[in-house]
Amino acid sequence: MLDSHTFIANERFAVDEDTVLYAMVGLPRSGKTTFCQKMLVPHGYVIVNPDNFRLAIHGQRFLASAEPFVWSAVYASVNALLLTGHKIVVDATNITEKRRKPWLDRHAEFILMGTTKEECLRRAWQTNDQVIIPIIERMATECDWPAAMGEKERK
Repeated sequence: MLDSHTFIANERFAVDEDTVLYAMVGLPRSGKTTFCQKMLVPHGYVIVNPDNFRLAIHGQRFLASAEPFVWSAVYASVNALLLTGHKIVVDATNITEKRRKPWLDRHAEFILMGTTKEECLRRAWQTNDQVIIPIIERMATECDWPAAMGEKERK
């Protein structure tokens, strides 16, 4: 569940220097990576992005049979970075409670990208990334945004 541990990514967002683990929440092409690079990296956060693990492990954006290994590597990396005193942001979609639970168990604070599905689709078309379009469509139906956030707030 997203609740008091959740922040909305907007111009009023302020980094809490005491937070050692942030986890992004948002559809593909919602601006998660850009937000991490602009708002968190300058404060010393290390970005852990499962997409980079996928490319490093098997050279593809997604390979279903490799996902358990990919996520094991991501969790192990985050754990190792936490043990060595690093501040981390997990740059992944985390659109379901099931996907957020491992980060909640590690006491993460969540940053919700309020980018609409329509805007994510526009960005995908603009960058000629047609492979991601059906994934955005599917994920938009699977996400469990908090009930307190209406469409008006997500824009």
